[in-house]
Amino acid sequence: MLYFLQQLLNGVHSAAIYGLLAFGYALGNGLLQRTNLAYGGIFAFSGQTMILAAVYGYQALWLTLPATIAFGVAVALAYAALLSRVLSKTVFAPLANRSPNAIVAATLGVMIVLMELSRIAADTHDYWLPPMLATPVVFASGVNFVATLTVIQLINTAMAVAVIMWGTAKLSRSNFGRNWKAVADDPCAARLCGIDTAKVFHRALLFGGLCAALAGVLAALYYGNLGFGAGVVYGLKILFITAVGGYYAPGRAALGAAAFGIAESLWAGYFPIEWRDAWMYGLLAAMLVLTGDRSDAPSRV
Repeated sequence: MLYFLQQLLNGVHSAAIYGLLAFGYALGNGLLQRTNLAYGGIFAFSGQTMILAAVYGYQALWLTLPATIAFGVAVALAYAALLSRVLSKTVFAPLANRSPNAIVAATLGVMIVLMELSRIAADTHDYWLPPMLATPVVFASGVNFVATLTVIQLINTAMAVAVIMWGTAKLSRSNFGRNWKAVADDPCAARLCGIDTAKVFHRALLFGGLCAALAGVLAALYYGNLGFGAGVVYGLKILFITAVGGYYAPGRAALGAAAFGIAESLWAGYFPIEWRDAWMYGLLAAMLVLTGDRSDAPSRV
């Protein structure tokens, strides 16, 4: 029983990261309604930028470890905000009325560019952060087994859940949330009612990009490193994961992604881990087929 509890606890951290990624992806996809492969690139780019900025702050600026981590996080979020804004203006808005394949090809190119920029900036070296806040917090204990989570896992989970809850509340109760729903339902009618659909579109993609960036930062803080190819892996994974809860409802998308994170952890605990991705991708592909695809819906810009 304690072993099962430990696997659930392990899944909580992954569930929080996946939930945050799915929330941001669905927020943008509800308006864009096109496959956005650059989202995974922003995730990996932000995590790697945070690590590189932290290394620079520690080695060149002689900052303390807490200060250099804060510096790295600030730089990563600033780059992500700028990148999301540029992509929204120069890629998504011009291509929103084109074939869905146009954005797929464009965002694939963006993801490759971000991967290469990270690799070149790091000179093809892997930099690692030191273990931080790795003190275990005991949730249950037995004679020969202890179920724990580390402090960094608890902090990451709390931050991700807080952002998702804040975003869900904002969509439910704010003017932006009402405008977002109106534009997602019928952009033409929303425009006739006086809603600035372009402003809503750009703000949604900006917040979605920041969600991806925050998830990348949290993952980098926990794992200590993100590989250059993480953008491809997470870009494809989040595309399928979001299908569990739905592409057009950020709150449900986050819940579905969290359930996937728990299931992934349980598989790793009880079945051969080398088959985990194959089975989970198969499950996600089935979910994607069952939920259908609305990529031919009219543009939301």
